[in-house]
Amino acid sequence: MSLTIYNTLTKTKEPFQTLTPHQVKMYCCGVTVYDYCHLGHARSYIVWDTVRRYLQWRGYEVKYVQNFTDIDDKILRRADLEQSSMTAVAEKYTAAYFEDLHRLNVRDADSYPLATKHIQEIQDLIADLEQKGFAYAVDGDVYFRVRKDDDYGKLSKRNLDDLRAGAGERVEAADPDQIKKEDPFDFALWKAAKPGEPFWESPWGNGRPGWHIECSAMIQKQLGETIDIHCGGGDLVFPHHENEIAQSECAHDRPLSTYWMHNGMVRVGGEKMSKSLGNFTTIRALLDGHKSDGSVDPVDPMTIRLFVLTAQYRKPMDFSDASITAAGQSWQTIKDGMLFGYEFGDRLGWDNLDSIRTSATATSTEELDRFRTAVDDDFNFAEGLVVVFELAKELRKVGNIIVHDSEQTVDPHLLKDKWQTLIELAGVLGLEVNPDELNVQNSGLSDTEIEALLTERQIARANKDFATSDRIRAQLTEEKIVVIDKAGVPSSWYRG
Repeated sequence: MSLTIYNTLTKTKEPFQTLTPHQVKMYCCGVTVYDYCHLGHARSYIVWDTVRRYLQWRGYEVKYVQNFTDIDDKILRRADLEQSSMTAVAEKYTAAYFEDLHRLNVRDADSYPLATKHIQEIQDLIADLEQKGFAYAVDGDVYFRVRKDDDYGKLSKRNLDDLRAGAGERVEAADPDQIKKEDPFDFALWKAAKPGEPFWESPWGNGRPGWHIECSAMIQKQLGETIDIHCGGGDLVFPHHENEIAQSECAHDRPLSTYWMHNGMVRVGGEKMSKSLGNFTTIRALLDGHKSDGSVDPVDPMTIRLFVLTAQYRKPMDFSDASITAAGQSWQTIKDGMLFGYEFGDRLGWDNLDSIRTSATATSTEELDRFRTAVDDDFNFAEGLVVVFELAKELRKVGNIIVHDSEQTVDPHLLKDKWQTLIELAGVLGLEVNPDELNVQNSGLSDTEIEALLTERQIARANKDFATSDRIRAQLTEEKIVVIDKAGVPSSWYRG
């Protein structure tokens, strides 16, 4: 079975064929750096990181480019709020992006172009569009003539009657002066500088680029006029990606991208998680576990990664404390399976143990084939995880038998094959463990002792003695006891 990809442009799954054999040119729309990233951002960049990893595992050479938008109205508003500068704000939140995404084991892109470093390319592209009659200047602003592009709307499947209703807050914010336009549907390519704003000199006067033109210019500079995969969040289909297509294809008279891929949104209470709605949870707040009641309950980064990959990437997914708890329990199972070789390899007499621990290579053909068949179907990571989970459960079961000094009957060589396969397939999904965290001793606490500690912790929480509460939880965690807190009911637990 060959790899198939759902193409937003055609609304169908298509066989994956690259422009150049065995090479993939892939562009991802990055963040506008004016605030900390939230779980919606985490989903997007975990998904595309995993797509890239899988393509590489399948033998493709992938050049992956992800931009930063470092000039924007939102950045300027944040600079005013923080009494700072556009550059300082962009640098601050760019650094925060890397801190947060590295914790989630998202690998760096091959290149991170900045809009402010591509001003000349942006101006050249606008000039080309103006020369071909697709752009026009008015009082220092430059607009794109939407009605001149006969294919406009082909990605989002919108017609011009839908345009204004669907354009969204960002387009309105970018183009407040509708009077200047030949047509209300036209969008800004270059914006005249307002007093006090940063600007660049241009043939149309001092100003700065519009949002959409930035990506078109950066793609052309970094990857060429046509690429294999253009990806991003589903909220970017219109107007951002639609406008990218219009600009690039009218300028170059060739497709911008063969495949358009979009991830679904993260929802809270049925609504999209977003900063504008104020219903977002930042990545760092979730990982560090800071609760509104002052308590601390950190979340393992791999729990977040697993949570993201359990949903079909194109569909919306719901975020809740319960969903994170469930993902944490699943991760504990996978983690135990991945630690199996480090913990029991010596006892099982595995040869070349140090070598296979550092470079495990999958050898279990059946599981490999099942994993590849699942994920080849439009990156069905959730179905691929089924294979990973089954391997982990089997190894965990054997590990429990060994820990309790019972005789295990599975061939050690077969166990080694399964463990190596688990390590490789989990790595394709970006799931990793740190063997230094391994504690080979099961908890010595009895059920009665655990219950007594939880009662003491509950009393401490009621008295807002969070230091004692956190100390007890840390003690239980060290003993591999997983505590589950739910509002209005006593905490529950299970042995990890």
